[in-house]
Amino acid sequence: MNKDLILALETLEKENGISKEVMFDAIEKSLMDEYKTQFNTVENGRVVLDRKTGDFHIYSDRVVVESIEVPENRQESKGRRDMEKYVSATEILLEDARKIDPDCQIGDIVTVEVKSEEFSRRAAKNAKGTIVQKIREEEKTAIYNEYHAKEKEIITGIVQRIDERGNILVDIGRTQTTLKTAEQVKGEVFERGDRIKLYVVSVSNKEKPGTLVKVSRTSPMLVERLFEEEVTEIKDGIVEIMGIAREAGSRTKMAVRAKVPNVDPVGACVGINGARVKAIVSELGNEQIDIIEWNENPAQLIVNALSPARVVSAWADDQTKKAQIVVSDQQLSLAIGKSGQNVRLAAKLTGFGIDIKSEAQINAEAAEDDIYEKENEVLSITEEDGSLAEESEEIEDVEEAEDIEETQE
Repeated sequence: MNKDLILALETLEKENGISKEVMFDAIEKSLMDEYKTQFNTVENGRVVLDRKTGDFHIYSDRVVVESIEVPENRQESKGRRDMEKYVSATEILLEDARKIDPDCQIGDIVTVEVKSEEFSRRAAKNAKGTIVQKIREEEKTAIYNEYHAKEKEIITGIVQRIDERGNILVDIGRTQTTLKTAEQVKGEVFERGDRIKLYVVSVSNKEKPGTLVKVSRTSPMLVERLFEEEVTEIKDGIVEIMGIAREAGSRTKMAVRAKVPNVDPVGACVGINGARVKAIVSELGNEQIDIIEWNENPAQLIVNALSPARVVSAWADDQTKKAQIVVSDQQLSLAIGKSGQNVRLAAKLTGFGIDIKSEAQINAEAAEDDIYEKENEVLSITEEDGSLAEESEEIEDVEEAEDIEETQE
């Protein structure tokens, strides 16, 4: 190992965010593991890696002895010539020890540098494999940490390809992600090389295939983040987004409020001549966006949410979460919207079940109630008259009987 290693580690740190010190530790550990495996000892060895030059040294602490006893298994497996060359990993002959420390005696501990040539090719290969594996692990962790920090935010990617099922493979920098068809806005068409903004739904770090970044173009949070990027007042906390209801690719309703006096929250989001909202509408493929002002009064909030329809009267029950809305006959279709979209989004935004009726419907219902009441009144009068008639007949019968009795007398 030399300065080439240092340069390689510095490149890894700069381009991939892998700490150089982490890699130094991994290299030292891999070399130490190979030393323990080859010399079958764990107590007396250590590795020192020079952080500047890339050179490494392996040191072994050995006991000074008069003679080294060759293990029986070594004697059985090797010839006499090999036994003469046997070097213990824990002991050193006195004559060899005094080449290092002339004053040493039997029983002393002498530190010996183990030359790298003593490692087998297999050991070097295994050490290299360990280093490569550690680099991959650290790179994987670095990628996960980078994109996990972007979770619930917007990222920009470049379309790479579109598969036969319509899923879009997107390059987002240090990794790739797939925009599933279910997370795509109906009607949007992208081609290879197009830049695309995506909302990061979640980031997970799995063993296989690695970091998974789930993205969406249909999430209401994409609209919220776009407004945060475009509207300074939202970014600075002057205007707050209170809720968003969205049918991606078609229409969005967003409620906002000002957190400081004398600020028009709707105007801030729309911008001068509609510049701010137009930029977002363009990014969303001309999706219609209704921006309304938030109100603590549920009835007034619902009135605002039904914009652009004008409401005649509104009633809302905060406990049952139900509301009754009356509009003019001309405004009924506008209040309901195409296929019920306007009232559906208003209900989703406010959290209330909304029942909309026109003035004509209300008047017709009132007229039916009047007829019903009159019919009940007539019935009551008829029944009353009948009882009076029956009573008069009984009186006449009594008077007639009395007259007969008087005649007989």
